[in-house]
Amino acid sequence: YRPSSRRFPDPVHLRIEAIPEYAYVTVDRAPLLRRAAGLRAAVIDEGALIDRDAVWALKREALELIREVPLGPGRRAAYADFLADRGEALDDHATWYALAEVHGPDWHAWPAGLRDPRSALTARARSELADRIDFHSWLAWLTDTQLAAAQQTAREAGMGIGLVHDLAVGVHPDGADAWAQQDAFAAGMSAGAPPDAFNARGQDWGLPPWRPDTLAASGYAPFRDLLRGLLRHAGALRIDHVMGLFRLWWIPQGQEPTAGTYVRYDAEAMLAVLALEAHRAGAAVIGEDLGTVEPGVRESLSERGVLGTSVLWFERDWTGTGQPLPPSRWRAGCVATATTHDLPSTAARLTGEHVVLRHRLGLLTRPLAEEQAEDKAQVADWLAYLSRLRLLPEGSGDEEGEIRAVYRFLLLTPARMIGIWLPDAVGDRRPQNLPGTWDQYPNWRLPVADAQGRPVTLEELAASPRLHRLLSEFAPRTAPPGARPS
Repeated sequence: YRPSSRRFPDPVHLRIEAIPEYAYVTVDRAPLLRRAAGLRAAVIDEGALIDRDAVWALKREALELIREVPLGPGRRAAYADFLADRGEALDDHATWYALAEVHGPDWHAWPAGLRDPRSALTARARSELADRIDFHSWLAWLTDTQLAAAQQTAREAGMGIGLVHDLAVGVHPDGADAWAQQDAFAAGMSAGAPPDAFNARGQDWGLPPWRPDTLAASGYAPFRDLLRGLLRHAGALRIDHVMGLFRLWWIPQGQEPTAGTYVRYDAEAMLAVLALEAHRAGAAVIGEDLGTVEPGVRESLSERGVLGTSVLWFERDWTGTGQPLPPSRWRAGCVATATTHDLPSTAARLTGEHVVLRHRLGLLTRPLAEEQAEDKAQVADWLAYLSRLRLLPEGSGDEEGEIRAVYRFLLLTPARMIGIWLPDAVGDRRPQNLPGTWDQYPNWRLPVADAQGRPVTLEELAASPRLHRLLSEFAPRTAPPGARPS
């Protein structure tokens, strides 16, 4: 995904009714509520994709009304403190949004003077658009306050970590961060990944990479400030493609991923900043270290307490038999999981539907039959191993039972954390994201659905017997009778 900003969360996630001033809006809210109900019904009842633009248009209209309600003294003081604390970064962020309302979302197409955040023309625009800049600063504050409340609620409910924030690999080249921090990004380049076992064509993420020279010259201030913002209300931080702290695959714009090359960063400096900021925040750090990982990276991360990510289907005895890796041999310093947001759900993996989908989208480099045969053999290996460990009932062909067996296995590993993929809990077979696709697949627009493809609401999730059956596996207990982690 390509956020406009990694420094400030997207206000599309605001819960409008939780804003205190909402209760004092005097305008008739019925038309807005009817539109909200219509958007919900389109997804839940009619099978439509999530329309983020329509959701944001509706929320924004409501937010414009709420802003007409004056802040009370306490709230006004808290907002002033937020403005002072976030300073120039927030002002630049809000200015980009105010300018985008006038000139469109691609700052490269703005009048020449406005492309420079420090130009005289931009300074004049800041004055002329002061009210709109304040609106977008207010949105950032509302989002921050709701995140703070969510983290507090999580901790009070007994969650040891609470919210885990995500650090994306990069930002949209046309967005707020790329405009405000132009010197920090490499123009004309895109970050991606070379070909690997899962993406034979390589990947182009369409993200401008950070320039290692300007990072070093600034004392890594952009990275430090980014981490501080993300860790404000987090018990942990997950870093997507953590190998990017060491090196990134740079692709000249307009070229294929295979035409890229690795560019190195000062990993010692990056990791030092990361360790310091995580320590100050009292937060854990999880690195997504899947794909092509050069020697020494995992060791360097582990030495600094950064947890890795271990996905069941990739954990095999690669230096020996090639068979599934016994749970006792898994690394302890990791989040053990059955899948990630970039990989097939467990249900799709078990049925092979992910292979058919990739074939339909033209993402395979081998004949479909070859891919299916290899995938089926790998799944069969794991199911046989789970049966030998007596985690899977003999002769079981029940998909839900097999998914639960996968998570039972993860519980046998020494992993510090176990990640449950929410779609696994209800049997969803569709991937949320297919790396390397743009308009071929509705990435991030699919609601979580059950095994029949029917969207599941938040209320239904909370009451789902299937979800509770999976969660029951995580209740404190001894290992299943007869299970041996070797």
